[in-house]
Amino acid sequence: MKKVALPSSGNMVDGHFGHCEHFTVYTIDSNNNIAQKEVVPSPNGCGCKSNIASVLAEKGVDTMLAGNIGQGAVNTLQKSGITVHAGYSGNVETVLNQFLDGDQKGSEANCNHTHEGTHDHHHENGHACSHN
Repeated sequence: MKKVALPSSGNMVDGHFGHCEHFTVYTIDSNNNIAQKEVVPSPNGCGCKSNIASVLAEKGVDTMLAGNIGQGAVNTLQKSGITVHAGYSGNVETVLNQFLDGDQKGSEANCNHTHEGTHDHHHENGHACSHN
């Protein structure tokens, strides 16, 4: 059994990891079929500074399929034992099935709000993320 999480807004993969409404977590059986689906609330704030990596790891998540995701969030997830594949978009279940069929996008994709080589942007609530 493995568990795959996708940052989601509604039933769609959210284009920005740190702004998603929730995480859709799928349990995959040994035949690569969906055995269970769970919705995990997203914490407020930047994904790389939240506790979401440890929360997902405690639930047994070992894979993250994301749209765009900053390197800080990738590092945090990887430290929790979660492999990150990015560059996905569309319906979460469709994306999951594409992944299970072998469509593994890049292992990381950076947030497209970068400035001069650093991840430094302001979120709607005025919070800024800065990573060197």
